[in-house]
Amino acid sequence: MNLPNALTYSHTLLQECVYDGATVVDATVGNGHDTLFLAQLVGPSGQVIGFDVQETALAHTQTQLTLTGLGAQVALHHTGHEHVARYLPTDKPLAAAIFNLGYLPGGDKSQITRAATTLTAVKALLPRLIKGGRVILVVYAGHPGGQQEAQAVHDFCAALPQQTYQVLQYGFINQIHHPPYLLAIERR
Repeated sequence: MNLPNALTYSHTLLQECVYDGATVVDATVGNGHDTLFLAQLVGPSGQVIGFDVQETALAHTQTQLTLTGLGAQVALHHTGHEHVARYLPTDKPLAAAIFNLGYLPGGDKSQITRAATTLTAVKALLPRLIKGGRVILVVYAGHPGGQQEAQAVHDFCAALPQQTYQVLQYGFINQIHHPPYLLAIERR
């Protein structure tokens, strides 16, 4: 048995805090893997709110949602995750959110997430989390601009007050090619 990588472990952490009927955010829809996973976890009475700046990512994800019958509980938005606060329901707390930082695998590598927009989104999500809710950031730093975003996100997370949040860092440290690592923020 091998240790799970950051992406696999992100799903383990989400399974622990997302429940049937929950409201969750996929801040970087990408190829839709997390969106579909979250849609299964929240069930037909829950809601997944997804964001991506690339229309092709959203179209691919919508196709997958339609094919799996999970589209009813998902709202996809063609905008950056920095606008998440505009789309959060005011009457429902948030169980979880996930970010995959970097660029869309197989997509345009010049379109990357950036520290300013990522931190704007995280700051909007944290106060909406339920007790035990989590914001998961899978950090890919091996591309141009990735190290700067990774450092800014790490510094922000390290400065969160421990009375309100616990922050976990998980990742392999002896692998080549900058493997992704995970930051998990849990509301106490």
